[in-house]
Amino acid sequence: MAMPIRQSLRLGGYLMKQKLLRKEKYPLLVELEPLFACNLKCGGCGKIQQPAALLKQRMPVEQAVGAIEESGAPMVSIAGGEPLMHPRIDEIVRQLLGRKKIIFLCTNALLLPKHLHKFKPHPNFAWMVHIDGLRERHDESVRKVGGFDAAVAAIKQAKDAGFRVMTNTTFFTQDTPQDVIDVLDYLNDEVGVHNMQISPGYAYEKAPDQEHWLGVQQTRELFKKAFADGRRKRWRLNHSPVFLDFLEGKLDLKCTAWGIPSYSLLGWQRPCYLLDDGYVATYRELIEDTDWDSFGRGNDPRCANCMAHCGYEPTAVIATMSSLKETIRAAVT
Repeated sequence: MAMPIRQSLRLGGYLMKQKLLRKEKYPLLVELEPLFACNLKCGGCGKIQQPAALLKQRMPVEQAVGAIEESGAPMVSIAGGEPLMHPRIDEIVRQLLGRKKIIFLCTNALLLPKHLHKFKPHPNFAWMVHIDGLRERHDESVRKVGGFDAAVAAIKQAKDAGFRVMTNTTFFTQDTPQDVIDVLDYLNDEVGVHNMQISPGYAYEKAPDQEHWLGVQQTRELFKKAFADGRRKRWRLNHSPVFLDFLEGKLDLKCTAWGIPSYSLLGWQRPCYLLDDGYVATYRELIEDTDWDSFGRGNDPRCANCMAHCGYEPTAVIATMSSLKETIRAAVT
């Protein structure tokens, strides 16, 4: 199953507007990081390696909302760090929803039961809970025993309260096709999350674990086997069919790094969430002063093994919305 119809229609209308305005580069979604602090020490993330003074900072509501308004993006993924450690995260969400943005609040869910009462269900809002495999694999990844059980319990609590709940799962070299199948079956059938996102592990340079990033061929083999026998069609995956084809090697795509820009306490990160080539103060500077053609596989050696959604899902979405055939396929699969 592809992206929810509400999300697809919103993106379709937005892309049509950009085409009419003859814009060449525009954001589909902004990765908003209103803090770097976190209550976990995941092996694949290095956010908490920021200086102590920076880890204590929290982005003002006005700054967070202003950055999204400046970009004009229709969707926002609020990450971090752990967003629920921000004392005014609920106000950021409310103000963005008031501006008709589609919001995904990413969380490891450990603090979700404590803060759930601050939020209200909304058709444009979803919790995005980090689940990196079943119990043993997830707890190993986040380096916390009991993390999986706490996250699943929080998911069920949020669902019972009427919220839309999604999951985000990253796979690494330790994961087998059966691991992919098992966790997606569990989340899809037993937990009943509304949609799931998946991504191959990406070489994030500050992450403590630098030994388990997937290469391109490994990624294709992993997902080709996991998706076999029609399994991917019954999972409620929040991805376009084009991106899923890309993951299993049925086609190749160019990186569209400008499609999902990242904004944090340091400013707009150049060129993307995964590479750190400096920061600029305004979205306009990011778009106009970045040599976008210098990045992506074949252009920058750091991008050689990247197949992450932040670079390639925008390409897939634009390709889908630009083709009647792919639009129909996305709607019926």
